[in-house]
Amino acid sequence: MKTWVQRIRGAVGIGLTWAAGWAPLGAITGWVTGTLFGFPIKGITINYAVLFAVLGFLGGAIFATVLSFAERRRSFNQLALSRFVVWGTVGGFTLGGLAVAAGILGAGATTLGAVMIGASTLLGAGSAAGTLVVARSAERGALHSGDSGSLDVVDSPLIDA
Repeated sequence: MKTWVQRIRGAVGIGLTWAAGWAPLGAITGWVTGTLFGFPIKGITINYAVLFAVLGFLGGAIFATVLSFAERRRSFNQLALSRFVVWGTVGGFTLGGLAVAAGILGAGATTLGAVMIGASTLLGAGSAAGTLVVARSAERGALHSGDSGSLDVVDSPLIDA
């Protein structure tokens, strides 16, 4: 049972981290959209920031879940960046597919749907790469402070946050 609690806490921690990273991108996207199409800048900027934060949280949670099952007992130093990015791509693509299937922003099997899937896939891959960089630096900090063990994916400060 302890392992499930750790996984849930880890998924929530990564989800919150991704949400914090995606929200500013949503605000920028809203500002650009509002400027180009003449929408009220403040309202659309906030709406897009919130939407991207929610999607970032869900994408991070999906990624953490996939990662915890796929790379169970490997430390972050044992994971290749390319493999980590693949899992982030899978999570982002899954998120985009779910968003399109749910009809977010009226997207269906349209160009907007394809853009949403593509954008979430790229954001997932980039966020996964950033997650690994942060996790490795946290792991190095823990090792330099005198901790002699290596952090497993499930037991890392990032996933066990």
